[in-house]
Amino acid sequence: MAFTPLHDRVLVRRLESEEKTAGGLIIPDTAKEKPSEGEVVSVGEGARKDNGELIAMAVAAGDKILFGKWSGTEVTVDGEELLIMKESDIMGKLS
Repeated sequence: MAFTPLHDRVLVRRLESEEKTAGGLIIPDTAKEKPSEGEVVSVGEGARKDNGELIAMAVAAGDKILFGKWSGTEVTVDGEELLIMKESDIMGKLS
């Protein structure tokens, strides 16, 4: 099933968090937080101004992004857990 977000929404796949700390300690599953990094899967066409002019999206499919801890709505598409969020919930791109 293909899914394309509408307007200024973005479909995001969470990136896996690190299994170890910088000091080499292994983090158990119960202590892990959901990662706030992700990869953009697809984007909508963008928001519209009051006059109908399209505002282009700042992110594109394949971009690695950083988003807020509680951002987005979890959905399952083709058996994969993804997030749908507004572009404004994205804090920035990772290079």
